[in-house]
Amino acid sequence: MPARRAAVALLAAVLQKKQPLDDILGRSLDKGFMFDLPQRDRALARAIVGTSLRRKGQLDHFIGTFLERGMPERSGTLYPILLTAAAQLIFLKTPPHAAIDLAVTLAQYDPKAKRYDKLVNAVLRRVASEGEAIAASLDATRVNTPDWLWTRWVAYWGEARAHAVAASHLVEPPLDLTIKSDPELWAERLSGRVLPTGSVRLLPKGRIESLPGFDEGAWWVQDAAASLPARLLGDVAGKRVADLCAAPGGKTAQLVLAGASVVAVDSS
Repeated sequence: MPARRAAVALLAAVLQKKQPLDDILGRSLDKGFMFDLPQRDRALARAIVGTSLRRKGQLDHFIGTFLERGMPERSGTLYPILLTAAAQLIFLKTPPHAAIDLAVTLAQYDPKAKRYDKLVNAVLRRVASEGEAIAASLDATRVNTPDWLWTRWVAYWGEARAHAVAASHLVEPPLDLTIKSDPELWAERLSGRVLPTGSVRLLPKGRIESLPGFDEGAWWVQDAAASLPARLLGDVAGKRVADLCAAPGGKTAQLVLAGASVVAVDSS
């Protein structure tokens, strides 16, 4: 229950209050509704939120198909409750009785959504029985990509490349690390692989803080693409470098490690 409640609160903040996911997730972990959750519940909440957002196009299709009169107005967290429960039923393979019963309970806790608890039950039962067949009939790469973004991708790359890019968005991204020294050694220790850029890539499992090398500062999290600008500068030892878009600090750390004297600033 706590993990599902946290997932609904996160999605309500993102989709209804238009708050950036990274911001609200960071605040919720520091002192908000995920602060007291055990690691297992935190991981489940993030999995539910990630799946709900990646598969939002398909999930909206399910919900819209089974809501005969559309989404009621002023219904509180009804929409994120339906979205997260449908994600659990179809993509996370949560047993129907668990996903549906907990969704109904969450609706009953919300003063604005509680009058729709029977609607939640009815819609989700149809999702459980018919959703997989509907999902199989949809082009997941297309339906989960906003129209405006799809149009741009097709115009720039062509339809085949657009489908490939959209498909990559449907899976959890890998974790890229920039290593202070000896990438091969750390790739072995972390069960990852060294990329041509020198970054180490691995599949995220559990808390980042629990990975070998975290406490020693042997590496930091940095997308492989984000590490390229500093690498392209070549030998910067002894040089002065201004990093004018420094947050969250990965490029600055690279430059300092390479021997540069760095002035780092960022608007955030």
